[in-house]
Amino acid sequence: MMTRRPYVMIAISIVLAAVLTAVAGWVMAQMREDALASARAAAFNMALLFERDTQRNFDVYAMSLQAVIDAIDDPRLAGLPDDIRQNVLFDRSATARNLGAILVANAAGDVIFDSRSTLPRDVNIADRDYFIAQRDSRQTGLYISQPMIARDGPENAAIGLSRRLEKPDGSFAGVVVGTMKLDYFRRLMSGVEIGAHGTVALTLADGTLLMRRPYAAGMIGKNLAESALFQRIGRAQEGGFFGNGPVDGVRRWFAFRRVDGYPLVFSVAVAAGDIYTEWRARAWIIGSLTVLLDASLVALAVLLSRQLRRRELLEEELRALAGTDALTALANRRAFETRADHEWLRARRSGQPLAVMMLDVDRFKLFNDRYGHSAGDRALAAVARSIGAHARRPGDCAARYGGEEFVLLLPDTNAAQALAHAEKLRSAIETLDIPHADSPNNVLTASVGVASTSAGSFESWRTLIEAADAALYTAKRAGRNRVAVWQPSLAGEPHGAGPDL
Repeated sequence: MMTRRPYVMIAISIVLAAVLTAVAGWVMAQMREDALASARAAAFNMALLFERDTQRNFDVYAMSLQAVIDAIDDPRLAGLPDDIRQNVLFDRSATARNLGAILVANAAGDVIFDSRSTLPRDVNIADRDYFIAQRDSRQTGLYISQPMIARDGPENAAIGLSRRLEKPDGSFAGVVVGTMKLDYFRRLMSGVEIGAHGTVALTLADGTLLMRRPYAAGMIGKNLAESALFQRIGRAQEGGFFGNGPVDGVRRWFAFRRVDGYPLVFSVAVAAGDIYTEWRARAWIIGSLTVLLDASLVALAVLLSRQLRRRELLEEELRALAGTDALTALANRRAFETRADHEWLRARRSGQPLAVMMLDVDRFKLFNDRYGHSAGDRALAAVARSIGAHARRPGDCAARYGGEEFVLLLPDTNAAQALAHAEKLRSAIETLDIPHADSPNNVLTASVGVASTSAGSFESWRTLIEAADAALYTAKRAGRNRVAVWQPSLAGEPHGAGPDL
């Protein structure tokens, strides 16, 4: 238990640290998911904002062009003076923001009306894509042209919004077209926060880039239809996905929406690095604090376990000292009695024999009188070492019982085994060759009494001790320096060796 509890504390601290790390990891993972979800929502909202704003404006442009068509179809228009006719044709277009000049061209492509002047400019637009589209199909409706790059540079690029003019029989009569500067979309895109590496793009349905943020003049009019990004958009009305930008290759989350009713696609892209910028900072803080707490927890557990180990070692040492005879280093009488209680109960449960040796140093008072108490103490310590050397099994217990008297508890030992063991011990003590001038043997000797539960029935270990003591008395009377085994015939004999003179 002493060696196990400190390690258990360390193991518990490691488990707690692992749990803390797992919780912190889960929190950071949730924060990462939240950051992505927030970025997705923001991108979708921006795309929706651009789509709705553009749709409203294009609806106004479409109505302005339709107003011109309605005025041209009025037969009274031809009889009006030029200035009044100009107002009738183009009064509504003046209210359409971002709509440039409106031109009316005949079936040959010659401009016949110009919103900028009562005298139309000398221009033929028969080669323009919007003219060809309106000429070749009655179902074209409002047509949005490819970007028209001005001579003074792409900054003034525009697109044309056109509608078809028809004769009463439905044949082609020309077009009405209004120009719109792409700078409108540039201003629209500039008012939102998309991160340091985010992008916003507007393309035609065929993949032609009309505007991009960050602005890149050289990209206006470039067709992106073959790019992997545009292929993923396909024909879906709206959606989102992770992908690499076709221009710079940066990985971003793309949210796209088609402008309802018009061949336009808005895409808002938030760079993956920008999505997780704040999350990384918070994750670093949380991770650092978690590591610090984990390290502190384990370190504290190690320190506490060391203190606990020291305390247990000290307690064990104190317990050992409390149960140890200071002179001989054998168990004292109290420790012996505790051990005897335990072994007696164990022997009763198992049915195995239990033996006891009572040993007394012969003529020890005379030894003390002649050689002094210091020599007597050294002699007892030497005898104790011999006794301890003969108590090697886990259940054996050697103890100083009092004065020069010792006791040896031998579990799982019958009377014959105990007798042989006692004889070896007696011989070992004699072999110590400790001089004793007052002994017939001239060396220090000991007498041993042996009793075992295999030789009779005993009420308790105390009666077994008394039996061994009676056997010791027999050994003393028989001349000392010998071993005697308790027999039932000794039950009525007095025991106690009496003064050892």
